[in-house]
Amino acid sequence: MKIVLAEKVSPATLAVFQQEPGWKIVTPDQIKNGLAAELADADALVVRSAVQADAQLLESAPKLRIIGRAGVGVDNIDTDAATRRGIVVMNTPGANAIAVAELTVGLMISLARAIPRANSTMHAAKWEKKTLQGQELRGKTLGIVGLGRIGLEVARRARSFGMELIGYDPFIAPVVARENNVTLVPIDEIFRRSDYLSLHVGLTPQTEGLINATSLAVMKKGVRIINCARGELIVEQALADALKSGHVGGAALDVFHQEPLKESPFFELDNVILSPHIAGSTDEAQEAIGIQLARQVRDYLKLGVVQNAVNLPSLTHEEYTEISPYIEMAERLGRFLSHATPGNLENIQISYTGRLATGKTDLVRNAALAGIFAGSEGNGETRSTANRINAAAIAEERGIRVQEDKKEFTTGGAGSVLKLVLHSSEGDASASATVLHGNSPRLLTYDGIDIEAPLTGTLVAIRNHDVPGVIGRIGTILGDNAVNIANFALGRAHDPAREAKSQRVPQGQALAVVQIDVPNAAVANAAVAALRKVEAIASVRLVELGKL
Repeated sequence: MKIVLAEKVSPATLAVFQQEPGWKIVTPDQIKNGLAAELADADALVVRSAVQADAQLLESAPKLRIIGRAGVGVDNIDTDAATRRGIVVMNTPGANAIAVAELTVGLMISLARAIPRANSTMHAAKWEKKTLQGQELRGKTLGIVGLGRIGLEVARRARSFGMELIGYDPFIAPVVARENNVTLVPIDEIFRRSDYLSLHVGLTPQTEGLINATSLAVMKKGVRIINCARGELIVEQALADALKSGHVGGAALDVFHQEPLKESPFFELDNVILSPHIAGSTDEAQEAIGIQLARQVRDYLKLGVVQNAVNLPSLTHEEYTEISPYIEMAERLGRFLSHATPGNLENIQISYTGRLATGKTDLVRNAALAGIFAGSEGNGETRSTANRINAAAIAEERGIRVQEDKKEFTTGGAGSVLKLVLHSSEGDASASATVLHGNSPRLLTYDGIDIEAPLTGTLVAIRNHDVPGVIGRIGTILGDNAVNIANFALGRAHDPAREAKSQRVPQGQALAVVQIDVPNAAVANAAVAALRKVEAIASVRLVELGKL
């Protein structure tokens, strides 16, 4: 593995990577010929906020598998371009929660007691005690918009001051709010009731410009606003106007639309505290962020565990351990069905049954899609184009609709079953599979015919007429071509007992999935060519799935 650290990290962060034998770590001072040149053979890129990981830079990184952002915001990373290239993007939310919460509370106290003005007047040799009458936080209402890790840490600290806590967050369970003494209320009530208003949400189309002329107008006179989240949450000119009029009693801002801040309507206002985006800038927070990110990158490269990804749902190590056999099985099942449809692929139906349906299945879906797209060299693409990160995006780009169904309760012996149905303009193909003995992927059905076969190694999938002699011919041809049979699975479409009663035994359809040992590709291809000449055999496909 080659890890490129494009920006300075702590010694403890560097040590996480250096402990991995055989890994090459490139630090910022070792980048001599530009970052693009260094990324030509890199597996991972670690950045903070200065490096712009845009589409052009990613073009120079054909092997890159992961971009790690030491911090929360990923504005400097083109996540869409990364997703298309199959690169997972991770950040480190929560690692600096304590630091941000402490600054938020510190800014509230500074607003309440005018600490910055007291300090500046004293340094100017002025004793302005009478003009520095402040307020207590006790008994005041704190409105918290966003009750994630940081918002809850703010709530815990504010409660110790005797503040009344109200909060707005549509994505938090009421029980969590109650446990932290926060009363959940609608956003309009937050605006109307808050003496202090603190913002702790990410930037989305719904939150951009949340604090604007309209929302400011409904706030109580003298409200104080603290923003240590994202500058875009506030319409800056609207807030400046409200501060000038006195409707807003004060504001403390650590983030801004444009950073570094060079021009601002807040510069001339003495009831605004400004800080240069330092909420997470403590020794402890930066150390925690770096170590957390290094471990996330390491675990992804070594184990495939996706944590805190911004372009893919994340899994804990325990969740990944449980679902990883099904991720592997899904990709193998997709590869088995790849090119099985007679026409252009239009629609893919993915069905999860049993315990598999109760968990996070995004990686299972993407693995199945990556397997289906794996044989796309005929479209001028390579096998490495589709992977478990970008497969869904590739399906969308190709105009292929993906439908997912989940059914928790099922009958039969398999506890979890994945079924894929590929719809094309000229016909369909389907197959289902499960995992046995902990990590053994097994084919259960193929085009509606029950069959039990391993999804490993080299397989020959054969459709034939259900007539005597076919199995013998298959064995003879494979033997004549020096191909050893490792496993031979059979299935048939018709019910012989029912057909015997009707005194008519038609030529039904049957399947054989043969796992073979072959010395080389030429031998396998020769055997397949010989099988295709048998009159009773309708089709033969050679499927290479590799070992587990």
